[in-house]
Amino acid sequence: MSTITRSLANLWKVGIKDAFHQMSYIGDTKAGTLIGIDRFGNKYFENTEELPLRTRWVDYKVHDIDASQIEPGWHAWISYAVDKAPSQDPALAYSRRPWEDTDAKPIQNYTQTRGAYKPYNTVKAKIDTWEPVAAERK
Repeated sequence: MSTITRSLANLWKVGIKDAFHQMSYIGDTKAGTLIGIDRFGNKYFENTEELPLRTRWVDYKVHDIDASQIEPGWHAWISYAVDKAPSQDPALAYSRRPWEDTDAKPIQNYTQTRGAYKPYNTVKAKIDTWEPVAAERK
């Protein structure tokens, strides 16, 4: 969470509309330079005057926030694995492979949902559960 003076300074820099948008989705006001936009419409920002490890952030186009919506090159940049963003480094930039769809969408992470992968097991269990058998009383 930020201080009131920092929030007011960022409100002055980004404007009321963007500050309200940021408070609604990321819970903080941030002002920085737009580094790039990926093919899914996510916007990536950087501000080197912030605290360490808070200098880079993403404004998701779809506000169902999930890290699987970020492309690999941008994910490496936003997690500080590389210094140059994919918009500045051609090695990290996205290039469509011949087998990919032209209108590809991010693959969601289905962990802890009904769509999660559950392997089917055909091997007999090594340990059986004990089921007590009670004899009838006479």
